[in-house]
Parts: sequence; C-alpha cells; structure tokens
Amino acid sequence: MKRRDLVRHLEHNGCQLLRQGGAHSVFVNRVAQKATTVPRHREINEYLARRICKDLEVPPP
Repeated sequence: MKRRDLVRHLEHNGCQLLRQGGAHSVFVNRVAQKATTVPRHREINEYLARRICKDLEVPPP
C-alpha cells in the first residue's frame, strides 16, 4: 500500500498528524485517545497498515 493512501485513509477517519520525525510520523486519534507511528517509506506492508488502523481504532483500508 502506498503511504499517501494510508495517510489519506487515516485523515478521512478523524486521525491527525501530531509530529514528524526522521523515519516515522506520529498520528493520533483524539476521539479514541490513541496514537501510533507510521513509517515514512513509500510502500507500507498490508499487515502493518492494518495494524496501524487497529492501533488507532479506525476501520482497515
């Protein structure tokens, strides 16, 4: 999965970018009070994308 597609999916489901580091971006779901990191690679493994969505309590892409 492309990183930009995952980021777009997270933002569509109410998540916000909290901060960016060198290798990861931190996204937060303020409604569920959950946060997780998203790697800054062009391609993200499907399993990892589902895990990020599960951590933020949003539906999988």
